[in-house]
Amino acid sequence: MARGVILLAAGGTGGHLFPAEALAHELNERGWTVHLATDDRAERFAAHFPAAAIHPIRSATMGSKNPIALLGAFWKIWRGVRQASAVIARIKPDAVVGFGGYPTLPPLYAATRRKVPTLIHEQNAVMGRANRALAGRVDAIAGGFLPQDTSAAGAKTVTTGNPVRPPVLEAAKTPYAASTGEEPFKLLVFGGSQGAQFFSDAVPAAIAMLSEAQRKRLVITQQARADDVARVKAAYAALGVAAEVSPFFTDMAQRMATAHLVISRSGASTVSEIAVIGRPALLVPYPYALDHDQAANAAALAAAGGGEVHPQSSLSPERIATLLGGLMDSPERLAAMAAGAKSAGRPDAARLLADLTEAIASQKTVSDFRKGTHV
Repeated sequence: MARGVILLAAGGTGGHLFPAEALAHELNERGWTVHLATDDRAERFAAHFPAAAIHPIRSATMGSKNPIALLGAFWKIWRGVRQASAVIARIKPDAVVGFGGYPTLPPLYAATRRKVPTLIHEQNAVMGRANRALAGRVDAIAGGFLPQDTSAAGAKTVTTGNPVRPPVLEAAKTPYAASTGEEPFKLLVFGGSQGAQFFSDAVPAAIAMLSEAQRKRLVITQQARADDVARVKAAYAALGVAAEVSPFFTDMAQRMATAHLVISRSGASTVSEIAVIGRPALLVPYPYALDHDQAANAAALAAAGGGEVHPQSSLSPERIATLLGGLMDSPERLAAMAAGAKSAGRPDAARLLADLTEAIASQKTVSDFRKGTHV
């Protein structure tokens, strides 16, 4: 018999859904029934989400300053609140956990109105707008990088780290083995749907500037927008470089485990997975992130010696070639970076978040939770 029901709410992107998926696995193993509330974008990521049911909930972003657009967004969110209230009344969750993104506003708001225990998890080092809007209403805040301090939010924050999915924990069992001499050098490049275009333009141009001996060693896996895949493949083929290019890889954790170097954006899930697996990284924060959260996430990994942070504006193809070529010829440095990244990893984040979820579901306070042996 199930211990109870937990409703998870997450925006329909990988950055929000992947930590929710990790928590869902942990809660399922503990005997809880998990439901997911999300938006229509989630199909791509939620096909294998371990939930008893997935509930599409209406929502809207509130970035526009146009009064008519704002009114329309509020109306959609209110309709979502009514939808979410109906779901909550039907499944009777013991707690509702939000993972950020505007689709979490209706379920979490509905839950607080119905006096259901609530918790939000913030993946980034800077709290996102949806979570900021909910922070004052919820019972607890779990943070990937957020501090526990005396501020209003910090007083009910528990720094759990970011949960990573089971494939990432499995990949973390693979120790880092540096590439030396003429051995193949596996380079993993990815940037998400918004951030990949820069890499599609800059990285092939940088590879062209490496020595022939370095190019012969390279084996590249690169994520690219669908519109860019053909030209990126053609660029590498013209250089005689082995490369696999695709808009999406379902086995990204395993590819990260076999990589000798990662070049990527620095979303919270990305940074957390790089750290848990323990791989050296050149991190390029997405420069158009609303809250500059990626720069803060990258700084956390760099502080542990696990990566270098390079603003996109500083990365010409020549500069990328210099950085990449230097690291390819410095296996000891890459091994040290891999160890630094591993030291920053929180492989127990899903367990800690599940512990906090269970505590909130049983109506314990954050103060009570902190007094325990969990953190």
